[in-house]
Amino acid sequence: MRWIILPILTVAPALTAPAADAGGKAKLVEVRKIWDRGAHNAFTDLIRFKGRWLCVFREGTGHVSHDGKARVIESADGATWRSAALLSSPCELPDLRDPKIVATPDGRLMLTTAAASRRTRPSRHRTFAWFSADGRDWGRPTQIGQKDFWLWRVAWRGRTCYGVGYATAGGRHARLYRSKDGRTFDVLVERLFEKGFPNEASLVFEPDGTARCLLRRDGRPNSAQLGTAGPPYTKWTWQDLGKRIGGPKLLRLPDGRLIAAGRRYDGRVRTSLMWLDPRKGELREMLALPSGGDTSYPGLVLHGGLLWVSYYASHEGKASVYLAKVKLPISPPKQSG
Repeated sequence: MRWIILPILTVAPALTAPAADAGGKAKLVEVRKIWDRGAHNAFTDLIRFKGRWLCVFREGTGHVSHDGKARVIESADGATWRSAALLSSPCELPDLRDPKIVATPDGRLMLTTAAASRRTRPSRHRTFAWFSADGRDWGRPTQIGQKDFWLWRVAWRGRTCYGVGYATAGGRHARLYRSKDGRTFDVLVERLFEKGFPNEASLVFEPDGTARCLLRRDGRPNSAQLGTAGPPYTKWTWQDLGKRIGGPKLLRLPDGRLIAAGRRYDGRVRTSLMWLDPRKGELREMLALPSGGDTSYPGLVLHGGLLWVSYYASHEGKASVYLAKVKLPISPPKQSG
């Protein structure tokens, strides 16, 4: 995929707020719209790679449509953005959905996304991976995982890649996959979770190798789950977090605290940043980002003492991509949220 050069996007002035003091709550330092050129711009992820920012998301005519493409935009400073690539479906399933981006152990970028169709049978989803040295040239994709098991997001631990895939045709359960090269994935746990239609998931690893999995559910019940396992990740324990979350993202801070992010479903539509306490199995909201309507699917990066958050929202009329900077407190507040 060649670099598609478009004029630099002129963004609206950033909204700013005072930074948090050392003992205070999380504070929104800045938020700005960074992309709105597509009819519908959504489902983001964010990475800092070789001194540059890269944000990936889906462009289409609607939240669910048959023309989705994966847009990659880049920035040196997080303020001025330009298109770096636009990826299209490589198969008969026309809609690319929910692109995610990570760095590989050999210093490349790995972008994963599912090609989907609500019309095609028997296959409705296939997951693909693209690789790039610079975020501009992506080459030809590789199909990963299994048909109709959407490998929604992957995470590397050392030289091994893991990802949770969920059934999109027929059954309603999730599997855990493992790969040594990011191209060939084997099933590690056939039935990772089965109750309440498990689907989107985010994995992080503790220094001792312990894995944490934040898992979305959309059935009955629909509360999110926190999974925990030690190597080799074949035996998991699960905690019900008691809250429904959409588009989950999990980040471990250097001091060991866990941040969860996603859409909240409690009557007030928003993209939310939350503390996750794995000992208590508890989520506590730290900050609601400026958002509403069609919203969520954040990417999280800790950089320069701030939490950088990509997400999308339609609270200003059109589903657009936003970038927020958040100052975190030294310790999370005690009250629940």
